[in-house]
Amino acid sequence: MNKETPAAAPGTVHVVPAGAGAAALPAVAVGGVPSAGASDEGLMCAYRDGEAAAFDVLYERHRGPVYRYFRRQLQTPDAAEELFQDVWMRVIDARRGYQPQAKFTTWLYTIAHNRLMDFYRARQRTPAESIDADESLLNELAVADHELPEAIFQRREAGAHLLRALATLPAAQREAFLLHAESGLTLEEIAALTGTQRETIKSRVRYALAKLRGELAKIQLK
Repeated sequence: MNKETPAAAPGTVHVVPAGAGAAALPAVAVGGVPSAGASDEGLMCAYRDGEAAAFDVLYERHRGPVYRYFRRQLQTPDAAEELFQDVWMRVIDARRGYQPQAKFTTWLYTIAHNRLMDFYRARQRTPAESIDADESLLNELAVADHELPEAIFQRREAGAHLLRALATLPAAQREAFLLHAESGLTLEEIAALTGTQRETIKSRVRYALAKLRGELAKIQLK
């Protein structure tokens, strides 16, 4: 369970921790309340232009998928939380220069992908090939607001099994799958984001899906 965060004063917005135990990020002064039905790009432009309440809507839309993108690739919740918080701080810092030249999700996950690569380079290591299927992550799966294809993580017991299968995938395949499943990006967008050929991304996602569906079939046969 996440620790409670102090209620924001009128006219402020906080980046609330996605996982347990993380400190809230600094507040940002806000103006009006934008429509929850606005596009991501429209909301980010409104935020750039001073309607900082638009950040609330964007954050609530994307906080779960972005956190899961990190958590399913890193071995500890603390590392995932660190990168999650840093991504949103970078969004805040970049708001004044934002231009909607691509989908907001492409822009957001480019920041997330680059931050993940920086994290690995700083530690002179390659992406982890194993993930602990701990209680907090299973809870994330149980209440996921953006289900994976065919709701394969719908049941808790299946989630635990499939998390282990996901952890066995090569890191590049795992990230391609998570970008596709969590962000809703197209294969072309993922290829551009990662600097990889579209057919390579297509093969990585297809392999990952085949592996996970095979593991789901094993569960259903029990």
